[in-house]
Amino acid sequence: MAKITFHGHACFHIDAKDGTRIVIDPFLTGNPLADVKPNDLGAVHYILLTHGHGDHLGDTIAIAKRTGATVISTFEIVSFLQEKGVSKIHPLHIGGGYNFPFGRVKMTPALHGGMIDGDTGKYTTVPGGFLVHVDGKAIYHAGDTALIADMQLLAGQVDTALLPIGDNFTMGPEDAVRAVEMIQPKVVIPMHYNTFDVIRQDPQAFARRVGSQAKVVILKPGESYEA
Repeated sequence: MAKITFHGHACFHIDAKDGTRIVIDPFLTGNPLADVKPNDLGAVHYILLTHGHGDHLGDTIAIAKRTGATVISTFEIVSFLQEKGVSKIHPLHIGGGYNFPFGRVKMTPALHGGMIDGDTGKYTTVPGGFLVHVDGKAIYHAGDTALIADMQLLAGQVDTALLPIGDNFTMGPEDAVRAVEMIQPKVVIPMHYNTFDVIRQDPQAFARRVGSQAKVVILKPGESYEA
């Protein structure tokens, strides 16, 4: 079984049975909720990056250079990262997928902004999410997104959904409950909340709203769930 570990905000890592470690949106430095520093992640084989905002791009460049991890993201983002010295990249785009040694990754739509934080301002990007198939399980990281009708296309395909509930920059709890109705996952893990005052939410209240539609697993930074 794949083990999902939360590191605050929208950052998770997935440990596959074969030893592969996949990190998603590694915003650790400057993240007030992060339980680890970038070097504490140890070996990292892949980094999945939903979009280029600083609270998701985070420590991607430093981790990729230290570990030799392959960064998977949109063509525009990985092109930007190549200019920053990241050597191993794999471009994907919305609706496209690829079979990696550990399993399949498909990039899904998200409705959000997408400009890369950096000193060039050269790349504007399309934000996305990821549907990750690993160890026989399907894990959906929605990225930063509003509620979108495209989520209905995932119905019955997702074992564990990682959904933002913070509101203000992403969908809030009410829309996240509607997302659960659309996606019909077995398990939901809320994310992208309480990092800053403007996205403060009560995950227990969200869980009550979800009710019997799915099992809600609330992780504190550093805690894990076996999918």
